[in-house]
Parts: sequence; structure tokens; C-alpha cells
Amino acid sequence: MRFIGIDPGLTRCGIGIVSASGGRRVTFEHVEVLQSGPDLSTPERLHRIGAGIERLFDGERPDGVALERVFAQDNVASVMGVAQISGVVMYLAQQRDIPVALYTPNEVKAQVTGYGNAEKAQVAAMVTRLLGLAAPPKPADAADALALAITHAWHVGRGGDLRRQTEGTRGSGAATSGETPAQRAWREAEQRQGRRRGPRGG
Repeated sequence: MRFIGIDPGLTRCGIGIVSASGGRRVTFEHVEVLQSGPDLSTPERLHRIGAGIERLFDGERPDGVALERVFAQDNVASVMGVAQISGVVMYLAQQRDIPVALYTPNEVKAQVTGYGNAEKAQVAAMVTRLLGLAAPPKPADAADALALAITHAWHVGRGGDLRRQTEGTRGSGAATSGETPAQRAWREAEQRQGRRRGPRGG
């Protein structure tokens, strides 16, 4: 099976592709970083990144896509760009009936390095080792994308769902059965954000 990992971003969007033959064995297929400059309008930037993603979806014909889940943070501009590209990825994947799985950064780090708070250099080093590469993928977006693809390949290899998502935990008072610590942390952070915002309007 072939899996595409996508580290979404409006300025740089990492794309990593691996194939899996069962269990934890993964093979490197391709990596690249799509880019769009801030001198372009937002529609132009979305089109440029989207066209690159579309090219890879059609050319590689993946069995599944692993997408980094948008996580709440203070940099609103960065979150907006990530969310916009994530929407483009989901639209293009759904259009082609390619299953999309969502992973938080901590989940990917924990899977690839064994430590949920690992530094980017540690992730890159483990990706290099797992895929038998001559050198760590650069920039970091490339290594992160491959780490996403590896994480999803292992998840599916264990019999996991190709459409692994955690949206059902939103707003629930208790953690859903089978929820990982990273998923629970994400849900709790999202709930705190919602409480801070409070109701809008009159």
C-alpha cells in the first residue's frame, strides 16, 4: 500500500510518500516541499499548493493520506494557512475517494521516536534511519511529512482504519474509549479555547 503524509502550510507544504508491505516495514518513495510566496494573493497561493497536491494524488494514486491535525496556537496567521491547506487536501482527497487520516504532532513524534515531545531533529533522524536514507530530509517540513506517512502506514499495518479521525470526541465530557493521550490533550485544549472565546453576538 502507498501512503502520502502531508504537513500542511501555506508557505511550505511538506509531502512524503512511503509504501508499506505489512507490519512496520516501510519503504521510501518520494518527498518534496510545495511552496508559495507571501507576495502572491491568498487564492493564488492556495491554487499553487493545491495544484501540486493534485498532481501527486493523480500520479501516485495513494491508498491513504495522513494529514497533520490543526492544533490551537497563538499564531493566528499560521493556523489560518494550515487550516486552508488542510481544507484543500481534504477536498481533493474526497473528490478522488482517497481516505484521509488525522494525527496530532505529538502522536506522530511518539510513534516515530517513542517520545511525544521529541525535537524536530530527533524526528528527522528517526525518519532517516527507518527509511534507510543517506541523509535527513530537508527542510523539516519534508521529514515531518514522511513521519506522518510512516505513522499512518504502521497504524493501517496493525489493522487500523484508513479514515482514522477523532472528530467524534469534540465537545464530549469524557474521553472516548481508545483515545490516546495526545488525542485527549488536543480535545482538552480545543475545549479550553472554546471556553475562552465564549458566545458571540448579542
